[in-house]
Amino acid sequence: MLDIISIGDPTIDTILEISDATVKCQLKREDCMLCINYGEKIGVHSLYRKIAGNSCNNAVGSARLGMKTAYYGVVGNDDHGEGIIKYLKKQHVANTYLKTDKDHPTNASTVIGFNGERTILVYHAPRKYMLPRLAPSHWLYYSSVNADHKKLNRDVLAHVKKVGTKLCYNPGTFQRLAGKEAMQSVAKHCEIVFVNKREAQDLTGCRVHDIPKLLKEMLKIGMKIAVITDGENGSYVHNGTHSYAMGIVRVPVVEKTGAGDAYASTFIAMLNQGKTVPDAMCLASSNSASVILKYGPQDGLLTAAELARFHKKHAHTCARIIE
Repeated sequence: MLDIISIGDPTIDTILEISDATVKCQLKREDCMLCINYGEKIGVHSLYRKIAGNSCNNAVGSARLGMKTAYYGVVGNDDHGEGIIKYLKKQHVANTYLKTDKDHPTNASTVIGFNGERTILVYHAPRKYMLPRLAPSHWLYYSSVNADHKKLNRDVLAHVKKVGTKLCYNPGTFQRLAGKEAMQSVAKHCEIVFVNKREAQDLTGCRVHDIPKLLKEMLKIGMKIAVITDGENGSYVHNGTHSYAMGIVRVPVVEKTGAGDAYASTFIAMLNQGKTVPDAMCLASSNSASVILKYGPQDGLLTAAELARFHKKHAHTCARIIE
């Protein structure tokens, strides 16, 4: 039996590191703007291309942690799509369910990196999703797909109901743009929902900044475990009994793409091993820290043995109960 099936489209990330920019933040506000001179050529001091996509990152991260993993997504009939298919096989991710769209290209994103933070420009090709008959699995991870995903939502939920797999949800760009009600229609059937703070506000419709309150609002939707990641402030989890907080594992930041995906894949893998929520948070934070030491979302993903060593060396804090 499979441990996990990841559902969502892969993408090719082009990572551009720039230094000629400014960041403007409103006083006492979290909203910041990356500012470059309009109409000018901006120098790029490094460029990388990496295979990415939330669910693809999850699949690779899960496989490296020893989970028996399969992946459903759609690639284009192009060199990038062919490269993704070959890459997943090398990563021990079953690509039986991976489909090729002969009419549209593989998805692409441009990641603009500046001072350790990133802004992502996302292109999702038009897709018509036809979820294949999936084998039973302990977990199903559902994330970023394109705008036309209503039927896929229904098909995913029908599969979950039929086989009893535990559904995990990390709404991507177009899932969030579909609105609160559409996201909640999936989230209420979930074992775990992973979001950042702004996404939690969008999901719940609650604009407060108090994360324990946001966690409770998330649980009201119907999920069993709510997870919020909040950048430098760490991560927060409510499992229906307690709220937990975990600080970040501090390492020099190279590039932050994929940190949240690493956290989610590790958190699920640790629960699958029978670990407690606090232990899962600690190890998830360590794998997330490893990812931001390298460019791209997958190069820093650790195996189980590597994670144990990294955690022992770098982690100096543990999750704590806050409510």
